[in-house]
Amino acid sequence: MSSVEVVLGFLEEAESWRLRSQQFPSKVGGKPAWLSQRGLPSVPGIQCEKCGLPMVFLLQVYAPISGQDRSFHRTLFMFCCRTPECYTQNDSRCVKVFRSQLPRRNEFYPFDPPPEEQPPSSSEEEPMSISGAKLCLVCGCPGNKACSRCHRATYCGKHHQTLHWKHSHKRECGSQDAVIVASTLLLFPESELITEPEEEEKDEAEDEDDVTKESVVASSVTDALAESELEEMAMHETEDTKVFQSFKKKIAAEPQQVVRYSRGGFPLWVSSQHVPSDQDIPACTCGAKRIFEFQVMPQLLNSLCVDSTGASVDWGTLAVYTCSVSCNQEEEYSSEFIWKQDFSSDQHSHTEHTEEEESV
Repeated sequence: MSSVEVVLGFLEEAESWRLRSQQFPSKVGGKPAWLSQRGLPSVPGIQCEKCGLPMVFLLQVYAPISGQDRSFHRTLFMFCCRTPECYTQNDSRCVKVFRSQLPRRNEFYPFDPPPEEQPPSSSEEEPMSISGAKLCLVCGCPGNKACSRCHRATYCGKHHQTLHWKHSHKRECGSQDAVIVASTLLLFPESELITEPEEEEKDEAEDEDDVTKESVVASSVTDALAESELEEMAMHETEDTKVFQSFKKKIAAEPQQVVRYSRGGFPLWVSSQHVPSDQDIPACTCGAKRIFEFQVMPQLLNSLCVDSTGASVDWGTLAVYTCSVSCNQEEEYSSEFIWKQDFSSDQHSHTEHTEEEESV
């Protein structure tokens, strides 16, 4: 078991100014609040590896590393595909994660922490005022493709330009206010991601005594059971079932958690199947080993409004592994690694049944 502290993430409504880059937010949905204005991921870098369409921003976690100046400001950005058919069993090609970090003294932010109250000057959009980088009006990702008529609206590609044109830009093109009104058809609902430490589990010494007593009783009962009956009982207590029950027990105290953060710790798996070995986690491009940092929980799906008949945006958990030394990549956003684990078919049926009961 890991002794590394686990921090839980929960969703909370927040005023829009608190979710801007200058506040170094952790958040879900909306557009990314980019940390560094330079070296943003390329347009092809944020495309789904299955369908080729641009991904949309899912969440970001502000995770500075104490005592490491180059990571004084450090944020992890996760993107996912909105095409339900791309979410096949245990396939991670529909999700991506990037890391950005800055020293305390940098060209974008003041040396002192941001104020707790709303700054006097705020606008709806956050222009890349220093780097001059262009962002897509639809998704907030890098976008240098400009509207051929007004030359002011920019997009990450033809797909989002077409969506925006049909939704509103056809009517707005050429007006002074057109470029500040972006289509949010593809974006997830925006919320702040607040964190608090997970409480340590209570001492279960008394429970262990009870388990020992039960084991003695069980042993005497086992001797009297036929072999066929034992096999039938074992079928209902598979390793996969044990892992799933352990997962449910672990999150029971805080069922609304949507993120579990524990850099250098271990993920909480939902299944005994498709668990990565050390060899499955690729090293960073700098050569350093990647370590577990945080995971996205299935509870987040309830807040994303992605339920649909048939195929759907779905996962059991998304485990993020990052460079153990948090290396610098020449001011570039560094691509990190995600392991997507899904529920087994039996678990999925049980989860859906439970959700239906809770909604009644």
